[in-house]
Amino acid sequence: MSEIRRTAHRRRGRRALAAGVPTALVAAGVLAYGTAFGVFGEDAQPRAAAATVPAAWADDVADGFASVDALGQKGTYGGRDGRTVTVRTLPDLEKYATAAEPYVIVVAGAITMDPKGKEIKAASDKTIVGSGTSGQIVGGGFFLGQGVHNVIIRNLTIRDSYEGIWNDKEHDWDAIQMDGAHHVWIDHNNLRHMADGLIDVRKDSTYVTVSWNKLSDNNKTFGIGWTENVKTDITIHHNWLRESEQRNPSTDNAAHAHLYNNFLEDPPDTEITTSYGNYARGSTKMVLENSYFRGLNNPVIRDSTAGLVQRGNVFSRTSGRNESGGTAFDPTTYYSYTLDPAADIPALLKSGAGPRRSLGTTPSAAGSGAAAALTVAKDGSGQYTRVQQAVDAVPAGNTSRVVIQVRPGTYRELVKVPSNKPHITIQGTGAGRKDTVIVYDNAAGTPKPDGSGTYGTSGSATVTVQADDFQARNLTVSNDFDEAKNQNLSGQQAVALRTAADRVLLDSVIVSGDQDTLLLDTAATDKLGRVYVTNSYIIGNVDFIFGRATAVIDRSVITLKKRWDGRSAGYITAPSTAADRKGFLITRSTVNGDVSAGSFFLGRNWHAGGNAALDPQATVRNTTLSSAVKATPWSDMGGFSWKDDRFAEYKNTGPGSGPASGDRPQLTDSQAADQETADWLGNWTPGN
Repeated sequence: MSEIRRTAHRRRGRRALAAGVPTALVAAGVLAYGTAFGVFGEDAQPRAAAATVPAAWADDVADGFASVDALGQKGTYGGRDGRTVTVRTLPDLEKYATAAEPYVIVVAGAITMDPKGKEIKAASDKTIVGSGTSGQIVGGGFFLGQGVHNVIIRNLTIRDSYEGIWNDKEHDWDAIQMDGAHHVWIDHNNLRHMADGLIDVRKDSTYVTVSWNKLSDNNKTFGIGWTENVKTDITIHHNWLRESEQRNPSTDNAAHAHLYNNFLEDPPDTEITTSYGNYARGSTKMVLENSYFRGLNNPVIRDSTAGLVQRGNVFSRTSGRNESGGTAFDPTTYYSYTLDPAADIPALLKSGAGPRRSLGTTPSAAGSGAAAALTVAKDGSGQYTRVQQAVDAVPAGNTSRVVIQVRPGTYRELVKVPSNKPHITIQGTGAGRKDTVIVYDNAAGTPKPDGSGTYGTSGSATVTVQADDFQARNLTVSNDFDEAKNQNLSGQQAVALRTAADRVLLDSVIVSGDQDTLLLDTAATDKLGRVYVTNSYIIGNVDFIFGRATAVIDRSVITLKKRWDGRSAGYITAPSTAADRKGFLITRSTVNGDVSAGSFFLGRNWHAGGNAALDPQATVRNTTLSSAVKATPWSDMGGFSWKDDRFAEYKNTGPGSGPASGDRPQLTDSQAADQETADWLGNWTPGN
């Protein structure tokens, strides 16, 4: 793409709850952002010399207080540095969970505790994760004792130790109990119907994060405290509590309790009546943000000795006590986080809380059935030494997923996934995105070796994807064309990645270049091309996210870089959207980079080929904008006014954000409700 273009609380019986639909549309937690590649915690923790499981989820680390370096522990990453084992029986689960060495323990299927109520005493440095939605612990749970640390319990259903006595005083049978543990991450679980608590964080346990869980069908659901000391630091975000009578949570003597983006509801005419919601007890300091309370009696209560600061919460059909007062703390002193709008929380958590099919599965078993796996390694230890060789080996017309596992290294080659080879995943197996790099240096004006002309913009791509249902994970795609050394070349555009297909998922990738880095295209003007980018980095300077596809960039970092001559100037997006299609949606992300203030536009309207019938669209919402973004962030292109097309913002933050004006359109709340990820992706759920 050229830079200048011409053209009474009691048990009332039980009823099954509606299960949330597993989805890959939400990240495992709210991401912390920065200005370099380590923004997502990529290089923050020690890692094994070689990854034993190339699945991206095995690399995940906690956010919130569990991410804080303290007590000799650098964040929470579980058993990532150890061997991965799959267990299907209670003896095997107990063997590995209690072992001294680190393990990633994948629970495949339902494991019933014997005797009922048994709580396995997990040791430090463990990840215990359910395989997709199949991992279940029935009739018991886990206990984390004094000094146990660096534990992840994730993607499990833990259920049914209930003994028929609603306010049971005899059976202390919890799903997860910790007494004096630290650095624990409880994420994406479905916890329900236990004899006692679903989660008990007791006796000075600290540096705990509880995220994206579904907690339901229980009496004493989530208790924190049981100590006179004021030591516990805990983050509780994106949890769905439903049909839960008390302790939602009850937070006693917590030094710092940060609760945000949770959904608490007491539906009418169901079996359990909620007595209260969030409770700050004793000397607790609590910050409660952007949560949604529906139908609860006493949604927020506090002791007179507790500090409770509320902001941004939504209360629908609630009654009784709703209290705040005193002082608390600033969570950003300890870690970075991004808030989702409170109004979005019910829909977000109904689809995203609880176990996900994309977690706990290795590439060879991901998806709805067993997937073929091909390996690529530069040193010859795999089946192939080049990525394109593995793509070529995939049979045409394949109907099930094929995962190409690319071992760490730099692969200087061109890769093309043709349209007759759908369901391919290219996945780096290194510890992070930077370990596996596919790179080349063609530009639009580069002559083809056969003398048949130049590559053109779209032909310059290092990686070209023409096949539907493509995925790229945990790698870098780059175009390192040197503009400074090739100023005599006509055609400086140099694409790193071009997608020209439908249902393309880019998860945990880096896409790096200068001008025209990421071309989001479609197979033809009448074809739909949906792309979902998450947990990723996109780097460039001129029109570096461009094309006619329908694309969502979610929870990612867009990094601005200077031009070849040191100037700070550029455009982030250049959509060329058809009038009846959605264009680009950038949401819950960050725009940053080492460039001058006020030097970059958010985008400009590309009427490809001078086509006046196009209606380019870009929406940037709920995103942090650095000072590099211009106060008038949209620009005309090719003789077309951007004001005649579809460009808008909504609730952006940061020094580059600004109020509504004629030069800076802002969506209303009702308009924003129709410009969300689901509106862009329709009936497609990425990763499923």
